[in-house]
Parts: sequence; structure tokens; C-alpha cells
Amino acid sequence: MTSRCRSSFFVIFAVAASAVSSAGAADDPSLSAGVRERLKPFVDRGELSGVVALVGNADGVVAVEAIGRRNLEKDLPMEPDTLFRIASMTKPITAVGILMLADEGKLTVDDLVEKHLPEFRGPMLVASKSGDSVTLKPPSRPITLRDLLTHTSGLAGMPPPGLSDLYTKRDRTLAEGVMAYSQRPLDFEPGSKWSYCNTGIDTLGRVIEAVSGVSYETFLKDRLFGPLGMVDTTFYPSPEQRKRTAATYDRKDGKLVAVASSLIGPPEGAKYPIPAGGLYSTAPDLAKFYRMLLRRGALDGRRYLSEASVEAMSKVQTGDLKVGFTEGMGFGLGVGVVRSPSGVTAMLSPGSFGHGGAFGTQGWIDPRKGKFVVLMIQRVNMGNGDASDVRKAFQQVVFGSGRD
Repeated sequence: MTSRCRSSFFVIFAVAASAVSSAGAADDPSLSAGVRERLKPFVDRGELSGVVALVGNADGVVAVEAIGRRNLEKDLPMEPDTLFRIASMTKPITAVGILMLADEGKLTVDDLVEKHLPEFRGPMLVASKSGDSVTLKPPSRPITLRDLLTHTSGLAGMPPPGLSDLYTKRDRTLAEGVMAYSQRPLDFEPGSKWSYCNTGIDTLGRVIEAVSGVSYETFLKDRLFGPLGMVDTTFYPSPEQRKRTAATYDRKDGKLVAVASSLIGPPEGAKYPIPAGGLYSTAPDLAKFYRMLLRRGALDGRRYLSEASVEAMSKVQTGDLKVGFTEGMGFGLGVGVVRSPSGVTAMLSPGSFGHGGAFGTQGWIDPRKGKFVVLMIQRVNMGNGDASDVRKAFQQVVFGSGRD
């Protein structure tokens, strides 16, 4: 694989930085060079086909590197505006939608889910299982929006039998899917433990529809993506956007192999957006979203979230529960929060927050250091993507080595 010449990179960087921020933050050539030096070996070794890595602060983008290929078979170079399936990085965006409605007084995060979705009334809880028998009982309390936002609701994490292919076929509406989720018994008492829950975040998407009176996708487009200028952030990529989308690879016998799956590319006529993980986006688009959060909810003269909502979102809401996919984490409202930096988070400050995605993408904000990072790759079977070596190497360049 070949990398771009340095001169052409800086032309591309200037365009990407301009697209991300009219504030015109100065680029940092030495940081860009350091990012390339640390991440290019992952491409050269054939661990990744390519990567887009972006660093920003409150003023805008300070470095962006596009390394390798977005499609090996077609020999297409990685570009700053390459689209990626960001999977669970969709979750914080769904959470922001809920918090927007909270700021408007249309709901609170402590509302019972049944207040907005009556199908959740009268939930039952699995009390015991014995052979083919299941004993149910009422839970001690119904689930709240806060439970959904923090993955402590007790809802089963994935769609039920009969809808197990919903994330690939995407042939039901959000209302239909969430109705099915509401009829399943809870796995545990709400608030008693942390269990990563895609169906819970999907339910939040349906709450946005019920409260706002418009579809989940329309709400985000009109209230967030459009005003922020996130022109390439979508649940259903256009033909032109598909041409710019990175191919997804697995690694078998030491070689990268292209993966074809409807989980990666939505089928024609798809109508289930997957609020827990259905978005496509680019590094420059996500930079606008993270910059808004770093600036405590406001950007370019427009307020998207109150400072109180950003504080609540980025504060540990899960007490002493063991949460997340790496050590030392807590969970806020739709985001992981670094409680005790260690390992892959050793270089981040306590209170840093963000989220990863199933295909290795990452986005993290360190308010104390005033920086955010966006890492875009497209790999499956990486093990724990939140603890990946590529994430660690990238963050070490940006934030320092930290402590192990």
C-alpha cells in the first residue's frame, strides 16, 4: 500500500479543516506528522486497509490524516471525507436528541418510559428459570429514560426471536420494533446492573418520535445534522455517498478480506434507522458534533444543548456499577466516561467521555485538555475495539503517553 505525498496531504488537510470549522483553527503540521508516523504502520502491516484520524479543539480541527485505502480491490485512496459506518457511535447522538427535548421541557430523563410509550406499561421481570419453565414477577419499579440512557434498564440487549434479523433486513418501522421490545420480560431489576443494550437506545429513538411528532431521522436532520452542517451524516447513504464509503474488512490468515453484509450497507427500501447504531458519517462531520459538546452545547452562535445537559451527559450516572468495555469506566447519558484512567485511557483525563463503534471507530472528548479525537477505521473481528492498539497509539500522540 502506498501513502500520499506530503504536499498533497496538506492541501487535503486545508480543505477538511475549512469544512469542519469556519473558526479556522491553525493546523499543526508536527501533530499531523506524528499521527501519520504512529498509524501508518498499522496499514503497512495489513492490520487495517486505511484510517482517517482527526484532532480538534474548541476552535476547530488542528490535524487530520487520511492514510491507506478505503477500498483495496479498487485501489481507492482514503480521503478525509470518506464515509464510515459508525455503528454505536450513533448512541451519543440519539442521547443528544433526548436531551434537546429535555431542555425544551417536553420530557425529563427520569420520566417513566411508559409515559411516552404506553406499550411499556405493566412490565414483567424474569424471576427464575428452570428447564423450559420461566417464572415472572413484577419488577420493583418501571424503567425510566435514564435507565435506557445508561444501559441499566434490564431490557434484552438485542431484538427478540422473530425479529433477530431486524438489523440486517431493516424491514420494520421503529414503532414496530420497539413494540416487540416492550413485550419481553426484563432480564434484571432496573438500575441494579449495567448491560449494554441496543434495544434500549432504539427505544429512545422511538421516544423522540412520540414526543416530537416527527420521525427520529427527521428530528436529527432538522435539529442537529442540518444546523451543524453535518452533510454526510445519514442513516441511508445516497448513491454518491456510497461511492465514498470505506469497504469493511476482516483479517484472515494474515490478510485483509472484504466483508459483504447488509449490516454494513442498508438494503434497498430500509426503514429501520437503528438509533443504537445505524449512522454513516465522516471525520469532519463528527468533528462538528464533538466540538459542539466540547464547547458545552453551543457552536457558531447557536445553542444545541444547555450546559446543564452537557454536564449531566458527561457525568458518571451509574454509581459504583461495573460498566463499559475497558477498566476504570463509568457511564453517563449515552456515553462512556473515564473515571480512573488506565490502559487505553491512561493518557485521558478523568471525566473524558465518548463512545466507540463495532467496526473500530472511536470518538472521545477530553474537556480538561480541551481536545477531542475522531478515529475512523472499518474492521470487523478486532476483539475489543475500545481497547485496540490503534486507538491507544493515536491517543498517545495527541494526549501524551499517560500511565499504564
